[in-house]
Amino acid sequence: MSDPAAPTALRGRAEGLAGALPPLLAEAEHLAASVMLGEHGRRRAGLGDEFWQYRAAHAGDEARMIDWRRSARSDAHYVREKEWQAAQSVVFWVDGARSMAFSGDARARPDKGDRARLIALALAVLLVRAGERVGLTGSALPPRSGQLQLLRLAQAMAAEAAADYGTPDASVLPHHGRAVFVSDFLGDPASIEAALTRAADHGVKGALLQVLDPVEESFPFDGRTIFESMTGALRHETLRAGDLRSRYLDRLAERKDRLAVLARATGWQYLCHHTGQPALTALLWLYQALERTR
Repeated sequence: MSDPAAPTALRGRAEGLAGALPPLLAEAEHLAASVMLGEHGRRRAGLGDEFWQYRAAHAGDEARMIDWRRSARSDAHYVREKEWQAAQSVVFWVDGARSMAFSGDARARPDKGDRARLIALALAVLLVRAGERVGLTGSALPPRSGQLQLLRLAQAMAAEAAADYGTPDASVLPHHGRAVFVSDFLGDPASIEAALTRAADHGVKGALLQVLDPVEESFPFDGRTIFESMTGALRHETLRAGDLRSRYLDRLAERKDRLAVLARATGWQYLCHHTGQPALTALLWLYQALERTR
């Protein structure tokens, strides 16, 4: 049974991490500009309060946002979206699959999922403080601003999936908005390629943050070893684990390179973060990466 206080605790930790960021970036011009501009989506060249597009209404959209005249011409409800609203929307996909529950040393460092959620929510805190709207990919939690939205994000991020590896939900993305995908990306690479291709088709740019445990980078196994996925669905036993090290490391390097190439091709940013590193390092990179995709 999940702890109902967990989302609140996660948010508190995330706000603590976010609160340490501005002093570290006191000399960074782009962060100072973001803080001063507030809703800096409004200040982008060529963007303003002009009509941008109609989009299908999502679950959670308020009735006052619906354009009833446009909706009357069809069986669906539509929202009249303005340019600055699309520009300042950031949606997150934080992998909640079972592979993210892995930690090579639970006493020394958090599992991948805990680190991913903390960084993503801390980034959302910073974005909301700067006047941005944040939400989740898909239609479950459309982009909004405010403290209540942060609590909704924390609650949604606390949910776990049953599968071993996660698949990004890119079914609904804010046109010309931004997105952040956080995962170990150890599952089928075709799913992330499809998601980024869809994002590029909608003019969405963003950042990929790959979160790995140091054990997954070093492969410190030798002799008889049983490798098993977090759900137990995948299992492999070997008497000579050391013989697999070079092939494993080559495959991992190939996967990381594939992600980096995909990010460049679609206008995204990519970073691999280890749970043995400070969370603040990845948070700083993500905040700067989103600035570069504006």
